[in-house]
Amino acid sequence: MTHAIEVIDVTKRYGSLQALAGVSLRVEPGEFFGLLGPNGAGKTTLISILAGLVRPDGGSLRIMGHDVGGDYRAARRALGVVPQELVFDPFFTVRETLTIQSGYFGLRDNRAWIDEVLENLDLTAKADTNMRALSGGMKRRVLVAQALVHKPPVIVLDEPTAGVDVELRQALWRFIRRLNRDGHTIVLTTHYLEEAEALCGRVAMLKQGRIVTLDKTENLLRLHSGCYVELRLGGALPVRLEPLVAQREEDGAIRLALPDYAEVERVMAALREDGVTVQEMEIMQPDLEEVFVQIMRKA
Repeated sequence: MTHAIEVIDVTKRYGSLQALAGVSLRVEPGEFFGLLGPNGAGKTTLISILAGLVRPDGGSLRIMGHDVGGDYRAARRALGVVPQELVFDPFFTVRETLTIQSGYFGLRDNRAWIDEVLENLDLTAKADTNMRALSGGMKRRVLVAQALVHKPPVIVLDEPTAGVDVELRQALWRFIRRLNRDGHTIVLTTHYLEEAEALCGRVAMLKQGRIVTLDKTENLLRLHSGCYVELRLGGALPVRLEPLVAQREEDGAIRLALPDYAEVERVMAALREDGVTVQEMEIMQPDLEEVFVQIMRKA
């Protein structure tokens, strides 16, 4: 079976900095895959190597079976990348930008698909506007359109919703979900972990150039079991419960981290014994953000 993306033992060093230290992963066709990690973890370096912008020091990479170095033309045709930075040519309109981008891939008559992409990204009204006149959010929409203009089977989104408004974010995800349903493979990097939790079937987490975990999202949430209890109290928290405190909010709320739901009764019993009244209580499950923090602390 041909993998959508295959990365085998890839290394990259910039001087004394080891950006990637033997990264290996496989993404299957049609997957919605999350690539997560703190700043400097190596995510953008890996994406740049996949896109052919940076050469690895070691290892191999394939996109839809095409070697990124040896068969670079086919590999690049199979890939669309939305970069993190706002990069654009200030001399062209939106439509001209997309038409030129189509030409890079040998597409002569791509008007119908360009019109569809413009409509889905709410760019139709800006089609004849010069790129310099667009807002930051609109420029990011054009970057997404550029990545999609040649209908690549694999799409990499590097922080695609950074600095954009809620309306665009929702419209973008509707469109990306549709592309995924149509068979496109999506790889997402984002610091909005609620997006990754909602969208990604599998997630790889990187730290200091290494993959520290790679699993289905549902498995990661299940393995890091337990719950949180957020309390607003009519008195001081009993001393014996202090080791459970995960966070103290500015408004006085206290969040306790419990290994399982059975511990909730022990907390309530301790509060009753000390005569502390509970004004508000909320029980919450760990989300992907909390799982991410736990894994990064252990890594």
